[in-house]
Amino acid sequence: MITFLNETVLWWHWIILGISLLIIEMSIGTFFMLGLGVAAIIVGLIDSLIDLSFTLELTIWVLLSILSIMAWFKWFREDPITESGQSNYRLDTLGVVIEDIQPHSRGKVTFDTPVLGNTSWHATSKVDIDKDTRVQIVQINGQLIEVEPVKL
Repeated sequence: MITFLNETVLWWHWIILGISLLIIEMSIGTFFMLGLGVAAIIVGLIDSLIDLSFTLELTIWVLLSILSIMAWFKWFREDPITESGQSNYRLDTLGVVIEDIQPHSRGKVTFDTPVLGNTSWHATSKVDIDKDTRVQIVQINGQLIEVEPVKL
């Protein structure tokens, strides 16, 4: 099997694999496939300059992929804002107030994208917010989300 792969897998196969992984990355947006795709393109470029065996190409691809994933987690991953155990993944999500929010009481907000799996949430605020006002998340407190008007 390795002999067959050594004879049939050429440098441009790696570049096509890399481009395919980059296209998949654009459709899912996790940045995981980005490293795999770039690693495959690099292996294709190296193989076009130096004739390598498939086993060595695969080893280089795995090592570059692991290095890119490690670099992602070390330098590019978003650090959590709080250590309270609450999810703060989408604190930059904007929404619209659908029920007036009085200071320190509940109102209702519909967010543009789901927050913790739902687009409609009960929300609190430290200031008075009228219906149809654009808001942003300040903090997530259990089942309540604290919001404030968007500053222009």
